Amino acid sequence: MKSSPDSAAPFPPTNPAWLKLDLYCKGIRLTEGCLPQDTHGRPILRTRAGLGSGIELILPEELWTNVPVTEPFAKDSPYELVRRREEFFVTHNGNHCVDVRIPERPQWYDKTTRSGKRMDRVGTLQGTYLAIYPAAVCDYWRESPKANCRFCSVGLNLGHDDAEEKTVEDVLEVVHAARAESGITYVDFNTGHYVGETYLDILEPMITRIKRETDLLVGVQTPPHHDLSRYDRLQAMGANRVSFCFELFDQATFERVCPGKNREYGLDRYLRAVEYCAGLSKKGTWKQPWLANGEIIAGLEPPEASIRAIDWMTSIGAVPTVCVFRPLQGTDMADEPPPKAEELAPVFQRLYEACMERNLPIGLAPNIHVSLVLLPDECRFLSSRPGSLARKEKLRQWKASAFAAQFYARRKWRDRHTPPR
Repeated sequence: MKSSPDSAAPFPPTNPAWLKLDLYCKGIRLTEGCLPQDTHGRPILRTRAGLGSGIELILPEELWTNVPVTEPFAKDSPYELVRRREEFFVTHNGNHCVDVRIPERPQWYDKTTRSGKRMDRVGTLQGTYLAIYPAAVCDYWRESPKANCRFCSVGLNLGHDDAEEKTVEDVLEVVHAARAESGITYVDFNTGHYVGETYLDILEPMITRIKRETDLLVGVQTPPHHDLSRYDRLQAMGANRVSFCFELFDQATFERVCPGKNREYGLDRYLRAVEYCAGLSKKGTWKQPWLANGEIIAGLEPPEASIRAIDWMTSIGAVPTVCVFRPLQGTDMADEPPPKAEELAPVFQRLYEACMERNLPIGLAPNIHVSLVLLPDECRFLSSRPGSLARKEKLRQWKASAFAAQFYARRKWRDRHTPPR
């Protein structure tokens, strides 16, 4: 079933950022020969963060995306993925829209660690980076009644798409395999809430080993630890990014959608942690950069609230991460309608423009393409001010080229002087 034409769309479907956003909101229908098993593509899994479950595509301008296909709303999408021999393209209301590529399933997914775990149950590629949910399911899922965030599916993963226990050795084996075979530059760790705030205790040995044995950038996404000096310690051991998912800037919506986070931490504690870690950015260097992120979900609160969150984060030197709400099957919000891209477009316009106004370091790290979110630099295709920001954009791209050059020079030197594993 095809939807009617999107007459109110503010951008044509050939605009890569608009297409990425609209695909999040509408999903896509798959025609014959487009299932991952037919294309050697990556499997359709619930992602480690519990926010996605779709097919991975590479859009024009190298925008990677994870597009809903299994959720009911995708059946009514105006978009369709079509295969012609070994080429793929997206149609919109039956008309050719853009050519796309399908990233191949990594060969290391089917290998096992020395402990016998299949590697894709330890970590997976999300876009081009390695994502690892290293420990047990978030404790909010273990409570009775459950106190998990109502949009989240992470408690539905373990034992199905994810191994329940992962040792440091398991993680390091997968990291080395992904670096050697997939050329990753970045590893992202994500945990839920654990009684006793043990999440950083779990992650620190893994971070230490990765930084000692590789050149990879490493990020951490956890609840805010009560001892903020732990983030000074993370920075000292080489972590490059810390992110806090406070999800919603509107207090009443935060309380309703995130009952466990509201009870255990509260929105103010999340915001204090974002601000504290943003203040550590002055200690970062080109060799060991440091970035603080605050993560929100657009589509669960009024767009004006999301824009206020973006303006607050950028004002303190933090880079916002903005996800799009996806009503995943099996979650408490499975029956909610997906948001409308037309209503969210101003949020993502503001994301890029606010970061550029504050000269924040967006899009600098090499080979980091994220499929689950529109990155701030990708939103330049939505900007209402391309002319006035042209000089800043040119400087940003120069910095990205310079950072990539020095990163890969160090990698080449390391590979030349490190004995094979």
